[in-house]
Parts: sequence; C-alpha cells; structure tokens
Amino acid sequence: MQARDIPNLISILRVFLTIPVVWALLAQEYGLALVLFAVAGISDGVDGFLAKHFRWESRLGGMLDPLADKTLLVFSYLALGWLGLIPLWLVLAVILRDVIIVAGAVAYHLRVAELEAEPRLMSKVNTFMQILLVLLVVLSQALFALPLALLQAVIVLVLITTLLSGIDYIWIWSRRAVDQGSKSD
Repeated sequence: MQARDIPNLISILRVFLTIPVVWALLAQEYGLALVLFAVAGISDGVDGFLAKHFRWESRLGGMLDPLADKTLLVFSYLALGWLGLIPLWLVLAVILRDVIIVAGAVAYHLRVAELEAEPRLMSKVNTFMQILLVLLVVLSQALFALPLALLQAVIVLVLITTLLSGIDYIWIWSRRAVDQGSKSD
C-alpha cells in the first residue's frame, strides 16, 4: 500500500461503517448513530481533502467516494423509513433516482461512449440535503425534538432536489448521447 491509496482506503472503510450506523439506527441507539454518521461525514471530507491536496485522485477513488456516500445514505434512509421517521415515499424517491442514474450511466457507457463520472451541482445540493435530513432526524431523536415543521420542510426540499437532480442527469446525458450519435453519423 502506498500513501496515495489512503483516500481509497478511507472510502472503503466508510462503506463498512454503514453497518454499525444502520445497526445503531435500527436499535434506536440514536446518539451512537449520530456519532457514527458524523465520523462518516468527517471521513468523507478527509479523503476528499487528501485526494485533492496531495493529488492522490484516481479513477477508482472517483467511483469509491460516491459509492461510499450512496451506500451510507441509502441504507440510512431505508432504516429511517423502516422506523417511520421519514416517509417511505421519500425513501422510494431517493432510491429510484439512484437506480435511474446508475442504469442510465451503465447504458451510456455500454452503448454510447466511455463515461466520466462528474457530479453535477444539483446532485451535490441533493446529497447535502439528504445528509442534512438524516442528521436532523437522528439529532431530533438523540438529543432534543426539533420542530416538526422544520423536518417536514427539509423532507420537501429533499424530494424537490431529488427530482431536479434526477431530471438534470437524464437531460444532460440524453443530450450527450444525441450529440455523440450525430458525431458518429
């Protein structure tokens, strides 16, 4: 192992950190879940900083980092939905968006051209909102009840950014596919 592998190792550890986070949520150990989720968030910042600061970026890291983020978020959403702390329709919307994006990316890669992963601004906003919702819901369970109106507002914002992000990806990759098709004619 080389120093440049550290960001990828941190991302892999973040994937495995999903297991205790979900266990803590399902066991309703919200304080522990909050700490573990915070550790995961900090590790995300650390691996990104190391990769950029020391130029340890890699194609593998470009795939591992969002995979780690999505794994943690999707399973956290499933657990919170199972517990009735967030609406199941929101869980389904978040997962459906991810399935559509992954399916579209695979189709584009296989049928059009090699795919370079590049997160879109709306996707970053959506990820931030999804993380914020998990943190607020768990915080509300662990330490003190937050106003229901605040949680509902963030739920609506997650739904809106989820839809806009999904539409954004579909739009941009559809346009690129059409452009690639016209270049090959």
